[in-house]
Amino acid sequence: MIKILVAVDGSENSNRAVDYVLRLAQISCVLLEAHVLNVQSPVTFGDIKKFVGQEALNAYYHDEGAKALVSVRQQLDKSPVAHTYHIGIGQVPETIVDYAREHGCAQIVMGTRGLSSVSSLLLGSVASKVLHLTDIPVTFVK
Repeated sequence: MIKILVAVDGSENSNRAVDYVLRLAQISCVLLEAHVLNVQSPVTFGDIKKFVGQEALNAYYHDEGAKALVSVRQQLDKSPVAHTYHIGIGQVPETIVDYAREHGCAQIVMGTRGLSSVSSLLLGSVASKVLHLTDIPVTFVK
């Protein structure tokens, strides 16, 4: 079974990345396992942890991650493709690359641009950094 990491953020491009993996599974002669990852950037409002406990922050990260996974869960839960979901917390590109390495993923699939308002000329900033950080094959879906 080949593990593929699908990085999602709730955007249309990340939904299309899941569509791509589902199509790939249909035409592949090997079984695929999709590892769906949403990464939440850590809250960095100064000393917010003095006013909001870690438990409340973890609940916030979980709720925001769950929202970003709603549409892809609907797609994957109806499919025969084996899949797991994970919500990570950290710097988005680094967390994506680390997850792929730690879980033995053979490929990373993600949208070219996400929900961020920050953009680069050709690829989104997260996509560009993932490509720079990893030696695992990366497929970008527009």
